[in-house]
Amino acid sequence: MQIKAEASLSILATKFDAFVLDVWGVLMDGATPYPGAKNCLQELHNVGKRIILLSNAPRTASSVAKRLEFIGMGPSLYDHILTSGEASRLALAERTDPSIAALGRSYFHIGPNRDQNLLQGLKYSCTENLGAADFILTTGVVDDSDKLDRYEPCLQIAKKNNVPMICANPDNVVVRQNGDQVICAGAIANRYQEMGGAAHYFGKPHQTFYETCLKQLKGIARNRILAVGDTLHTDIKGAQDVGLTTALVLGGVLAKRLGITWGESAASGRLEKLCAEQSIFPDFALPAFIW
Repeated sequence: MQIKAEASLSILATKFDAFVLDVWGVLMDGATPYPGAKNCLQELHNVGKRIILLSNAPRTASSVAKRLEFIGMGPSLYDHILTSGEASRLALAERTDPSIAALGRSYFHIGPNRDQNLLQGLKYSCTENLGAADFILTTGVVDDSDKLDRYEPCLQIAKKNNVPMICANPDNVVVRQNGDQVICAGAIANRYQEMGGAAHYFGKPHQTFYETCLKQLKGIARNRILAVGDTLHTDIKGAQDVGLTTALVLGGVLAKRLGITWGESAASGRLEKLCAEQSIFPDFALPAFIW
């Protein structure tokens, strides 16, 4: 399947009325914005495009908004933010899903200290005793240098006790601007499922997450919405499953596998081969989120 390569987003801007944008890997690397990303957002805003930020961050939308504003991407540059952390919190607050309603109120947290307040204000209590937990809330790794095997003993105990897991970030990895890869909650949850454990995911690529996003774009035809992301199995597949056109940014999580650095285009045929391996093909490919 042919993927159309474009040099910048300005070429696509006239073809779409709204843009659903990933945050980590498209706008920023988790610490700093990518060169030109703020300007690209501003240009889209200037020509009247609707902009939704859709992130697998295991944090509330307000905390992501504060982080973006801190690095110079304030709320005037987009219309709305949805995060997997927010979706997880809402599901645990409403408890309308039978699998969530069946959970107890005590949880064991796997993730960094900065995510410990995700359920703050809700009727749940965090325990450091895995044996006493009704479920595990997984938001990521404790330290960026962690490997998956650090969590194996914990997962073994959880599986033995049939403790279900809530995964607040389905991503497997995030890539820093220097090329370093950090594993995410999705990798831990996937491993738990491989062991036979029960895991419930919130965020991309799951259809309910995208449908919630599309409610913010009511009145805009789906063929006039472009989803931009840097991962095939979350950003691209998730958007395609709900009928959106997609553009893959090459300088994010796939850069190392494509043999490129941020802002470069892939060698002829290399991207197509990678996409064929996963049977996921974006409509467009961009070297970076630049205007």
